[in-house]
Parts: sequence; structure tokens; C-alpha cells
Amino acid sequence: MNLPVYLVDDDDAVREGLSLLLRTVGLDVRSFGAPGSFLVALEKLDPGCLILDIRMPQISGLKLQEQLTERGVDWPTIIISGHGDIEACRLAFRNGAIDFLSKPVDEQDLIDAIQKGHAELDSRCQQVSETNEARQILTQLTEREAEVLEMVAKGLTTRQIADALSLSPRTVDSHRSAIGAKAGTTSAAELTRLWLDAGAGP
Repeated sequence: MNLPVYLVDDDDAVREGLSLLLRTVGLDVRSFGAPGSFLVALEKLDPGCLILDIRMPQISGLKLQEQLTERGVDWPTIIISGHGDIEACRLAFRNGAIDFLSKPVDEQDLIDAIQKGHAELDSRCQQVSETNEARQILTQLTEREAEVLEMVAKGLTTRQIADALSLSPRTVDSHRSAIGAKAGTTSAAELTRLWLDAGAGP
């Protein structure tokens, strides 16, 4: 999956140069000359890696980073700056930036940072997918099956589950079989992972 890169910089020359560089290595890059135009387009954009210039008129890269966080957008962000501002660097990382690069930007450093961002985004997307899948499976369980699954995930044996729910071991085994059929596994370890993926665990 070729995840996009969004470059927000008010300097035309920097925007054009970095866009050309990133396209030559096969990256899907879209550039914006101002934070405002990026924010207007945001709703229609797929998740990607952000490259934000730290000093722009009206809205700085750091302020844009904060606004995105407020909107629940936590895409991997690389901050670029023409000024060696340690305080700004500290704030950028505190706001969740994955890298802070000084202009003129080293090409390999930028590409490495983008690859790191895309790997992080891939991991998040995979986690969201697994969570959604696990939650979908849990919605198919009866209330009793959900209780049994929780106890399996907490390490209880069939006998312990039977005692706790005032059921016979055979009935518990029947519930476990039904859970296994819906989840596609009867492994206690896999069922525990499913329960945790769904966010049902601590």
C-alpha cells in the first residue's frame, strides 16, 4: 500500500524541490502552500505522513500540529525548520512528531523519516483492523458465551468456569465450542488475544 505524504510549506521552492524528490523515489506526495488549504482538504484525505514547515504565516507548523491533535488526527508528523530552535524541537516532539529536520533537509534523512512514519501508520491501521474484527466476533456471542470467553481469557479452567457460573463442565465445554466456531479457533491463547484485541480486557 502506497501511503500518501502531505507536505505543508509556504516556500514555493522548498515545496517544489521536496515534492520532486519524493516523487522520484515513488512516493505519493501532495503539497499545500498554507495550513489553511490543508485543513480545508483534510476531510477528504486518506491517512498519511505529514511534513510541516515550522514557520508559516498565520498558522505555524506547531500550531497546525496542535489543531490536528484537537481534531483527533494523529498521523505521523515530520517537522522541518530553517532555524535551529531547540524549544520548538522540544514542543514538536511533545506534540507527537516522529522527527525534526533542519533546512536544507538531508534527502536520505527525510526519506528515512517518511518510511518510519509509514511503518507506524501501517501498524496503527493493522491494529484498528484487528480490533474491529475482534469486536465484530464478540457481537456474535450470546451473553453467556461472552461471560465464558472472559473467564477463559482470565485463565480459568472449565471446572472453575462451571463453578463460577453454576453450570456443568459439559455445558461450559458446549459454550466454548460455540465460541470457537464463531471465532475460528478453540485455542485459549487465541481466544485471549481476541478478547484483548476487542478492548474487553484491562
